[in-house]
Amino acid sequence: MSVTRLSPAEASAHVLADVAPLGDEHVELREALGRVLARDVESPVSLPPWDNASMDGFAVRASDVRGASASQPVRLRVVETIAAGAVATRALEPGTAMRIMTGAPVPPGADTVIRVEDTSTIEEVVEIRDDRDTDSNVRVAGEDVRAGVVVMRAGTTLGAAQIGVLSSVGCARPQVHRRPRVAILATGDELVPVERFADVLAGRRIVSSNSYSLEAAVRSAGGEPVALGIGADDPDALAQLLRGAEGCDVIVTSGGVSVGDFDFTRTVVDRLGGALSLWRVRMRPGAPLAFGRLFGVPWLGLPGNPVSALVTFELFGRPLIRTLLGSSRPHRRTVPVVLDEEVVLRAPLTHFLRCVLTDGADEELHARLTGSQSSGMLTSMSAAEALLIVPPEPQRLPAGSRLRTLPLDGDLGGSTSFPG
Repeated sequence: MSVTRLSPAEASAHVLADVAPLGDEHVELREALGRVLARDVESPVSLPPWDNASMDGFAVRASDVRGASASQPVRLRVVETIAAGAVATRALEPGTAMRIMTGAPVPPGADTVIRVEDTSTIEEVVEIRDDRDTDSNVRVAGEDVRAGVVVMRAGTTLGAAQIGVLSSVGCARPQVHRRPRVAILATGDELVPVERFADVLAGRRIVSSNSYSLEAAVRSAGGEPVALGIGADDPDALAQLLRGAEGCDVIVTSGGVSVGDFDFTRTVVDRLGGALSLWRVRMRPGAPLAFGRLFGVPWLGLPGNPVSALVTFELFGRPLIRTLLGSSRPHRRTVPVVLDEEVVLRAPLTHFLRCVLTDGADEELHARLTGSQSSGMLTSMSAAEALLIVPPEPQRLPAGSRLRTLPLDGDLGGSTSFPG
């Protein structure tokens, strides 16, 4: 038995209720971008491994240079030069200095590095003309990471900085969750692949844009798309194509889930032994959303309209894939905006409207719609930078209203809760 007409937040909770991260595997560090850690990572070393200079200059004792100024400079004998990767051959004695490069180990006895700009040298003597760096510019061993501590937790998505940290602690093959294989099927007699564009020019067909946009959306979310093709509006043909989804981790279909005479997807899922557990959501665009299980894995039945398909994938498909990937924060984080124009809704539903964002003179983020919000206008989705989240009430919002948006070009660190 399926539940119907849930709110978007309730529908999201339903979709993710019984979803767990997939099994894990080791990958090469250079191939780990976007993957999610399956196990905590401990550091076998401290970082930095030794006290080192944070800038080019001279390693000195603070007691030797305190009070130095342009009118009363301190002169010290330079006894050695320490390049990055080199180690001093002796301890620093009082009244002496060592020329040192950024990253080089600070010699024993030194507690300060005077930046080169505050010095001048004559032969083997350095003149310190400012003491502003006293007790500064030394990165202490272990101040970033201590040996034996967890540097990264399971559930962390690996970006550039995270991969840099893993390399620093010697994690050459991190253990990450497997990427979900996502079967994608578009339905409709009117649809053809882009290779048959001649049929479009002849006025007989339209390109199945959902096949391409949903494949891209799956890749962007971190999944591996498996294209099943385009299904005709025929139960037998749909069933044959859907059988190709066996062995995948998620099944995503677009079209055929509404109440039209040729909407057969839900019927075919039932014929193949699947179960529908959710149908229709109180939102626009994307109300005729279906969800259930087929071949033992989640099945997400998206509407056929191109914008509706992408919006519902963003709200339900992307978090589903991110959860299977092991992400601890599968939703994008929302940001507050000021509405720059009046918005009038035709129905008391939660609306997700395409909008662009600008920085206002008031130092707040402002939102303006991309134009017509018809669910068939894919160009308005391509122009959108975010989805404006408009609650069911009130149905007329004046310019200046404060709402929240869901940015589409980044996750801002991610969130544990459904946007709203």
